Amino acid sequence: MSEQTIALVTGANQGIGYAIAAGLGALGWSVGVGDRNPERRRDAVAQLRADGVDAFLVPLDVTDDNSVAAAARQIDDRAGRLDVLVNNAGATGAWPQNPSTLDLAGARAAVETNVFGLIRVTNAMLPLLRRSAHPRIVNQSSHVGSLTLQTTPGVELGEISGAYAPTKTYLNAVTIQYVKELADSNILINNACPGYVTTALTGFQGFRTPEQGAAIAIKLATLPDDGPTGQLFDDDGIVPW
Repeated sequence: MSEQTIALVTGANQGIGYAIAAGLGALGWSVGVGDRNPERRRDAVAQLRADGVDAFLVPLDVTDDNSVAAAARQIDDRAGRLDVLVNNAGATGAWPQNPSTLDLAGARAAVETNVFGLIRVTNAMLPLLRRSAHPRIVNQSSHVGSLTLQTTPGVELGEISGAYAPTKTYLNAVTIQYVKELADSNILINNACPGYVTTALTGFQGFRTPEQGAAIAIKLATLPDDGPTGQLFDDDGIVPW
């Protein structure tokens, strides 16, 4: 009998993160619901368990060193390894985001969560991922983080985004550096573009469901050992950086 796959999804109390946790749980995986809000993560785990998912609570604030270190210890104590990390937690910063009038405090908060938070969690979980036979890292990116798409005439990516979009570009650039550093390992690292999803993050203005948005992350989390690494994907395939 093969070992049960252990996954951690950050920002998993609602929206796309919850849908990713539910989708991975439906595969029979044990899924850690990482979130900083005690009530929301408790409710999310309760609902997932009611739906038959082997979900467990992971108190996790990606912006706090001690919280992230404690989460890593919890998973180590529970399973001794981590097979899949989905860095889903995100923040947009305040709107509007014209660069000339940008709220720098909001921009800093977005960078702290979307970039530094991802680095903090990834680094804490790397020792556990190295113990896995089939480790995967999936980073939640966005089409708006693609400099190629941002500069392609006729491509519509919504309103001007002087904070949120650049954090996703930064995230993409950091991912490439992780791929280079971990090239001699068996860790596959890819970024996902969920599309414009109806969630609290978008003010419920999207046109895709959380389940639709979660599909690409689930696909990347379940790649075979000879699958791609160091790429940005949406449902249709590779997205240019």
